[in-house]
Amino acid sequence: MGNIRHCIKDNQICNFDGLKLLYVSTSKYEGDWQSILHSHPFSELFYVVRGSGSFITEGMEFPVCKNDMVIINPNVQHTEKSMRTTPLEYIVLGIEGLSFSFENIAAVQEGIFMQTAFGDVYKYNTQNSNIYAYLNIMLEEISKQQNSYETVCKNLLEVIMICMLRNNNLSIVQSNNALLNRECTQVKNYLDANYSENITLDTLASLSHMNKYYLVHAFTKYIGISPITYLIQKRIQEGKSLLESTSYSISQISSTLGFSSQSYFSQAFKKVTGKTPNQYRNEFKNS
Repeated sequence: MGNIRHCIKDNQICNFDGLKLLYVSTSKYEGDWQSILHSHPFSELFYVVRGSGSFITEGMEFPVCKNDMVIINPNVQHTEKSMRTTPLEYIVLGIEGLSFSFENIAAVQEGIFMQTAFGDVYKYNTQNSNIYAYLNIMLEEISKQQNSYETVCKNLLEVIMICMLRNNNLSIVQSNNALLNRECTQVKNYLDANYSENITLDTLASLSHMNKYYLVHAFTKYIGISPITYLIQKRIQEGKSLLESTSYSISQISSTLGFSSQSYFSQAFKKVTGKTPNQYRNEFKNS
């Protein structure tokens, strides 16, 4: 019996501390494609499962087809366009704390490399790698959500990163949170100035160029509470001021603050202050 032992050297182990898998999604062109430029304060990896089309990024366009991997660094505006005869189908990973560097351009000439005003984009073909197999396992884990599936997905993400770095001599740099903080501050300032308007997560996502899921995640991380919770607290704060300084009715105050109904205002006010608007006003007058 033959026996071959391969030892693992510690200095060959990669460290991916700080990377966080935000989401895994699948998309397929079915005639309702909306080609809208957008950006995220995190990286996205697009793997084309089948079909063909093109990617548009800040005025530049390049073709994509089966087995292509497209790396979109943070804050780069981009969108996809599918061929109707060969509809695009792809898997997307959203990854926080990740940004790729393409300093050794000679090593990545096999793909398409672009430098935009805000960051880099790179496309290459992964036909000879196992990335698609790992992505399928990740999708299966997320769909079934068995015990510790999050750990499995995190480990698979690290395996995918290693495959990418190994095959293309790319490098990973620490993602810069400065723009993320700026976007969250912009959302906060908008809420402060427009709290009486009909504001939804869609409104804020359009303002910040983030998807709704990541907007809630980023805003909560930066401000401490979700954007809708912040909006309600802002309205309650202004409501207390109106109850103290005016003789407006509860209905008038509710409408002024942007609440959809007086009952909703009263419920929200009591949840935050522990008192109804009338109780708060009466106690303020008595004091």
